[in-house]
Amino acid sequence: MTPRPRRGDGEPDGTGGADTDPGDSRPAGAPDGPADPDALAGPDTPADPDAPAGPDAPAKLGRRCAGPSATVPPRVAADEPLAVIATGPAGAARRDVLAALLDVAPPTVPMPDDSYLVARYAPEPTRVAFVPGYRQPHAYAIDVLAAGPAFPRPPRRVELHLPAPLLRHVALVGAPDTDGLGTAGTRVLREAVGRGGAVLVVVSADQVFTGAELELLSEAARAGLAVFFVVTPGTTGWHGDVAPVAPDPTTARADDAALADDAAPADDTALADDAAPAGEAAAAGGRPVTGMSPSDPVGLAVQTQRAALLAVVPELAAAPWFPFRPGDVRALRRALVVWAAEEGPRRLATAVPPVPHRTVPVAPDAYDRDWADGLDRQARAHAQRIRRHLSLELAHIHLRAVQEIVFGSGCVGLPRLLDREVHALSQLATAACDRAVERMVRDTGAEVFGAPPDDATYRRMCAAVRSVLAGQRSDRSLERVLLVTSAGDLTEVTGAGALVALDGHPGAPRTAVLPPVAMAVAGGCYLHFWGPGSTDPGGARSWLQHVLRELDRELQREISHRVEAVRRALGVVLAEAVDHGILLT
Repeated sequence: MTPRPRRGDGEPDGTGGADTDPGDSRPAGAPDGPADPDALAGPDTPADPDAPAGPDAPAKLGRRCAGPSATVPPRVAADEPLAVIATGPAGAARRDVLAALLDVAPPTVPMPDDSYLVARYAPEPTRVAFVPGYRQPHAYAIDVLAAGPAFPRPPRRVELHLPAPLLRHVALVGAPDTDGLGTAGTRVLREAVGRGGAVLVVVSADQVFTGAELELLSEAARAGLAVFFVVTPGTTGWHGDVAPVAPDPTTARADDAALADDAAPADDTALADDAAPAGEAAAAGGRPVTGMSPSDPVGLAVQTQRAALLAVVPELAAAPWFPFRPGDVRALRRALVVWAAEEGPRRLATAVPPVPHRTVPVAPDAYDRDWADGLDRQARAHAQRIRRHLSLELAHIHLRAVQEIVFGSGCVGLPRLLDREVHALSQLATAACDRAVERMVRDTGAEVFGAPPDDATYRRMCAAVRSVLAGQRSDRSLERVLLVTSAGDLTEVTGAGALVALDGHPGAPRTAVLPPVAMAVAGGCYLHFWGPGSTDPGGARSWLQHVLRELDRELQREISHRVEAVRRALGVVLAEAVDHGILLT
């Protein structure tokens, strides 16, 4: 793989430079960005007009201010847990930053390739790995020679439970390196960021932002996400090999004690002082550094990175920047706590209030309406549209995989790329099925009840459909995981535990009618392409074509089965409502 370009290597960085801004026509004395936080927020309207507005809608980058002091209500479901997604390129010491925030040694924080690290609060430290194909999580050991199972493939996520004070307020999620995410991995990361609500970008002083990273940050800025930047020393230090100022251990211990006592009211003055605005100059004690001083190599390095980013994404002018000092991350830790303290109540304020149970009568002429035939036609149309869309996506996957074999890492990188692709395809298929189910429930409900159902009635109808689906006997389970084997065929693992193992960053409990569509690459594929007999590009391309044909065939059947199951269950619910004159649930 081509090494990542660094500053001073003479390579174009794609950021427009740190000193010039050809795309900015503002006057030289104009401020970096708008002072009004609302001006940094994205549009109110969703990108997809067909997307549902309920809590199980496909996750998008919600509308929030790009700084920790947002005033715009989020568009994320109220029950989604708060999470900060830590991302960045390889070689930027992201593990060290997470370990410093959690106040543990860096080896305690596992960062396996192609896996998400989810750190949550727990009284006792534990580490477990969720591997596709397994129904139960397994203990995860850092030492390869330690006792425990050896996984044939990387886990989708590793959960780290620690009694860290910060985790009482917000979960920390470490994403894979942005260098190797590709198109599919970026989609998965974007979905996780949209549900978490905040991004922590870790970059070293001598690295430059790539085009994919700039696109991700630009989208985060348009969506109004909270974005935090951390600059770590590069391979040559802080552009001059000057060590940063050591922290005061007494102050650091007092800061950790204040974070641990989450029952006591926060000191707004101290929080505001330690999480200073981005426009203030550097100061001792770990405040955000944005000032440029010739005698301050740390501030100069941070300001250089900030100027390079703002030349391309000026909407992030309000985002705070922090230099990384391993013993002093107080300012960053408090900024995350401030964001969580403000974001949590805003999400709770958007929760749908409970409504009393009321009688929902059917339309007087419901018997004469041809709602059943309309439901049949709508189900067929939705199934055909979803199948056509997934077939097109599989064609795109084929092109990207062939490029990886021929021009990328070769055959050995095919399982990693294919697993990222089917992960993103699973999310796409799940979102498409959820939209189709919502359309079927709302449109057919409007025919039967004479008016479009409100949110409370819609939730009652969905609960009734889920109940009917749970009572139906079928030879084809809806809770199934499709695994690509080393022979190019597909096998399946059923059960709710198998579905849980495929989440990179699990969010709120799913309340949609259908379980998610789940696909992954089995561990045997990794072992096969890591072996000595896997260096034939022609054989790898033939295997890939066979796999994609099998996936296309199985997805066609799976989508038809899911839509048909919902059609039958919804028909039972509405037929009972018509017979009794009211919605029974």
